[in-house]
Amino acid sequence: MKKLMLGNEAIARGVYEAGATVASAYPGTPSTEITECIAKYDGIYAEWSPNEKVAMEVAIGSAIGGARSVVSMKHVGLNVAADPLFTVAYTGVNAGLTIFVADDPGMHSSQNEQDTRILARAAQVPVLEPADSMECKEFVKKAMCISETYDTPVIVRLTTRVSHSQGIVEVCEPEAFKLKSYVKNIKKYVMTPGNAKGRHVVVEERMQKLAKDIKELGLYKEELTDSKIGIITSGICYQYVKESGVRANILKLDMVNPLPEDLIKDFAKKVEKVYIVEELEPAIEEQVRSMGIDAVGKSFFGRQGEITVRKIREVLGYEVDEVKGAKELPIRPPVLCPGCPHRGVYTVLKKLNLTVTGDIGCYTLGSSLPHAAMDTCICMGASIGMSHGFEKARGKEAMKKTVAIIGDSTFIHSGITGLINVVYNQGISTVIIADNSTTGMTGHQNHPATGKTLKGEITAALNLEELVKAVGISNVRTVNAYDMKAVEAALKEETAKEAPSVIITKAPCKLLIKEKWDAYRIDEDKCINCGICSKLGCPALAKGKVVTEINDALCAGCGLCAAICPKDAISKGEN
Repeated sequence: MKKLMLGNEAIARGVYEAGATVASAYPGTPSTEITECIAKYDGIYAEWSPNEKVAMEVAIGSAIGGARSVVSMKHVGLNVAADPLFTVAYTGVNAGLTIFVADDPGMHSSQNEQDTRILARAAQVPVLEPADSMECKEFVKKAMCISETYDTPVIVRLTTRVSHSQGIVEVCEPEAFKLKSYVKNIKKYVMTPGNAKGRHVVVEERMQKLAKDIKELGLYKEELTDSKIGIITSGICYQYVKESGVRANILKLDMVNPLPEDLIKDFAKKVEKVYIVEELEPAIEEQVRSMGIDAVGKSFFGRQGEITVRKIREVLGYEVDEVKGAKELPIRPPVLCPGCPHRGVYTVLKKLNLTVTGDIGCYTLGSSLPHAAMDTCICMGASIGMSHGFEKARGKEAMKKTVAIIGDSTFIHSGITGLINVVYNQGISTVIIADNSTTGMTGHQNHPATGKTLKGEITAALNLEELVKAVGISNVRTVNAYDMKAVEAALKEETAKEAPSVIITKAPCKLLIKEKWDAYRIDEDKCINCGICSKLGCPALAKGKVVTEINDALCAGCGLCAAICPKDAISKGEN
């Protein structure tokens, strides 16, 4: 039977068909749907872990315990999981361990464009790279077999275009995989220096063998023509090459770490010029050139963004069709959703002109106009540590005008240790935990404070107030995120103290609320069209020719516009 599937859906299907029974992840676009889809299959335990490091450790534990296991994350999540990754390359596995990492060329939803292939090379971990949905499914099975045959974790590298494009997938019955027995092996699994030295030798030998076995494993495809041009490529770039219509010999690499030197040299002998078509870093190109092959790539394609069919045609000297009469589409700036509980918080932060060290999540949009109320955003959990560093650089007086802001899910992910650091090192940071009761930016996933698991099962709900008190914060207060007067009072009072504080601005994401809400309306007799309400940056509000206008279809009934209207011209309407 054949089905149309996203690449991420196909990955999940491959996990099911490969007989894997444990899956862990932390949500991150473009990888999120992998684990959400896995959770729909009976017989597979699937969880949202607090962060990627924990997710990796759960998968490692279950693989050593004898179950085929998978873990999913986006490229920056692999940074968080790098510590266990580098060492599990030494220990190896028992049952198969496959790691799905989704890179984001073009930074559609990410803060950088790092290339997983580079980290994988440093970690000495093999990498498979599928080019379409069908390969996504099949490469999971191949990865599991390689993992068990060569005693190694295997990364399946995806990109946004592969993860979120649909393709035809032939579905099969799942493989019956029996839980492997666990045998205690201290020299293999306990990485003290003495044991690790021996395992490092194993890692080097494994990678050399994998490189030699690529032909036998069938992890490549060679397409030959009578052209004098050769193209070496992989993953989504293979699709771009095929769509470009250029005439060339093509070597498609399914495994991009390690590279098969003999195979590549044989291919290069068949052509006069070798082009490397790869996105981001010259991971393939630099290695091919080190083999003594005069290959080119990055000098034409660059290291930023996605490669296009048009660019490939230009580089290889083919005509490029001009689109006549085409107009640039207007830019749609990122904006907080109508009714977002973060909007009022940022309105207050801007009013008080505070320096705000920010974090990763939908509340990062507070950096956009009209608020522009965020000064920094580096990585998950950085806001609290950076606020503390700001204090140590500029002194306690500066902290009366400085706050950190972090979401509930991000705080659990990697903010807790930063807060412990503030207390331990006698800092006085004021921290806002913007608690909207979900992992919002990636599509409303549960986390430990929501009281529900990935599969919607009721579980213990982490109490954020009690947690921050437990790490040593005495000044803790929770306010309604929509009550701007309460938010303002809390900020003024807590930043004035020479002691660390946590303000939890609490209100659920409006998109979680299923019942219909009452839209607000404008009293045209009272409205003076001053535009003060438009400073909220709400998409439902627009300054009209005569009076402010509210789009009933967009209004989420939060009431912030009514709260700041100087003429009481805005009030709640009726359904």
